[in-house]
Amino acid sequence: MAMLFTSKGTCSVLLTYMVFLLHVCNGFYLPGSYMHTYSTGEEIFAKVNSLTSIETELPFSYYSLPYCLPSGGIKKSAENLGELLMGDQIDNSPYRFRMNINESVFLCTAHPLSEHEVKLLKQRTRDLYQVNMILDNLPAMRFANQNGVIIQWTGFPVGFTPPNSDNDYIINHVKFRVFVHEYEGTGVQILGTGEEGMGVISTADDKKNSSGYEIVGFEVFPCSVKYEPEKMAKLHKYDEVPSLNCPLELEKSQIIREQEKISFTYEVEFVKSNVRWPSRWDAYLKMDGARVHWFSILNSLMVIFFLAGIVFVIFLRTVRRDLTRYEELDKESQAQMNEELSGWKLVVGDVFREPNNSKLLCVMIGDGVQITGMAVVTIIFAAFGFMSPASRGMLLTGMIVLYLFLGTAAGYAGIYLWRTIKGTSEGWRSVSWSIAFFFPGIVFIILTALNFILWGSNSTGAIPISLYFILLALLFCISVPLTLLGGYLGTRAEPIQYPVRTNQIAREIPAQKYPSWLLVIGAGILPFGTLFIELFFILSSIWLGRFYYVFGFLLVVLLLLVVVCAEVSVVLTYMHLCVEDWQWWWKAFYASGSVSLYVFLYSMKYLLFDLKSLSGPVSAILYLGYALITATAIMLSTGTIGFITSFYFVHYLFSSVKID
Repeated sequence: MAMLFTSKGTCSVLLTYMVFLLHVCNGFYLPGSYMHTYSTGEEIFAKVNSLTSIETELPFSYYSLPYCLPSGGIKKSAENLGELLMGDQIDNSPYRFRMNINESVFLCTAHPLSEHEVKLLKQRTRDLYQVNMILDNLPAMRFANQNGVIIQWTGFPVGFTPPNSDNDYIINHVKFRVFVHEYEGTGVQILGTGEEGMGVISTADDKKNSSGYEIVGFEVFPCSVKYEPEKMAKLHKYDEVPSLNCPLELEKSQIIREQEKISFTYEVEFVKSNVRWPSRWDAYLKMDGARVHWFSILNSLMVIFFLAGIVFVIFLRTVRRDLTRYEELDKESQAQMNEELSGWKLVVGDVFREPNNSKLLCVMIGDGVQITGMAVVTIIFAAFGFMSPASRGMLLTGMIVLYLFLGTAAGYAGIYLWRTIKGTSEGWRSVSWSIAFFFPGIVFIILTALNFILWGSNSTGAIPISLYFILLALLFCISVPLTLLGGYLGTRAEPIQYPVRTNQIAREIPAQKYPSWLLVIGAGILPFGTLFIELFFILSSIWLGRFYYVFGFLLVVLLLLVVVCAEVSVVLTYMHLCVEDWQWWWKAFYASGSVSLYVFLYSMKYLLFDLKSLSGPVSAILYLGYALITATAIMLSTGTIGFITSFYFVHYLFSSVKID
């Protein structure tokens, strides 16, 4: 009876759920947040994010400057792990909007500026700091004319410094233009805000009750206006003030100096738009240079076909021919041929000899599998729109979560290789612990050093102590146990059996004409050629405050990079075996892993020649620290791809050799 009752209850729930889906599924939108419709006159309050600058890359709190405070005090919005690590600090603000009501209002008059506040405002102005405002999860957009070219920016400057002048002027009047789209519902309405990730589904009896206005655009036009303190002192918050045009004369702009009373005002204009809510982020995510992305992909394909041709020649013309000739000989001829063998066939008794620092190799391969899996899954999800910029910090949060849960794959891969090399599971716990802490330890050391610098600068980019404990708790409670579990599963798996026996005495490696490390480092140029164009766009999005959302191109480039790394490592491994160099293990890893060296050097070039606005040693140290973390992750990932491919290539190559 109980089973029958449960079955009927389950069927009832499923039936209700299907009816509900049929009722609401008129459309489907992946990226971003839930739609929120507003009625005429409904109040909407903007939010403010950290002040940011492409000059210093040090974010600061919006209320670190003498701006108007909200009536109920400063309240922080819910921040996820990614937002905290990126230095975002989203607070409420006093900027009030009333749907479809155009108005020009007074906000507040600040107290007379102190010497410290004047110094801080001047410094933030000259460092080109931007005020970042958010309305209904849309950042404020500004268009600037630079040398006849319209440039799109998010946010507006704290102030400006006229050419050939020592005076600085503050932006104290802002014109907002809010684009709205009239929405008529179909009986079901989805309400909520994206950054909190909340949604309320309500049914309406008629079309009228579910209609409203959606915010589909948010533009800002900053001004500096000098007001008369006596007149402004009589006004209260949200009192109406006359609409004005931005003054062109500096005498009518608000200068930054001691004892100056600065009044803040703003205007709001609502404009009807045909842009629908699912398309409102298109203006932010629009990126020029699609032809450049296609050129990068075609360039990578040419490199792949070139290397594929070399691999094809190795397999069909060299390896297959030699093996066929060898197998067709009788035993007497084989014995005679064994004495005349040359090249890779001579190292048959040493090719699977345990490499130097085999434990470190297993640890790096384990971490490489973990990082590669994280990158592939993250980019696939982003390419399909599951990680939209509308959900701030979601990309970084997703990467961290994926890395933690891929600890099982890291432990399994590292211990599986350890068993294959050693022939026993002894010492697997030590290797598993090393896998769990190797890459996170490097990141922790670098971030701690950078954090001391950020703490000294009072930047919101500094990681709070509480977040340190959260990250350590996640590492010890999720990643470490899963890595140990993966290691245990690796001990239970059947290791790969070598196709040939290893001699007791190691064969002497002949002297080489050129040092092998030179060839290994040079091999990294080919994988770097497949990604350097995409790397430029990624660096620009990180350090110049631009959106990067061409994850489809990035996914294609990632797949091409995997193929190139595999081919480069195979070709280089074969070349080393042909000159009787049987120590191929680390060379196979660094043949493709050396691409990280070129990524780091390109990052230095970008810092010196493309990121000219970056100023100060603190900013440069931060940039170098993050570039070092990125290069280390790329080395582990690409090196793992090359090593695994080379290992199976060597195993296949010598599995066909019948030499005792």
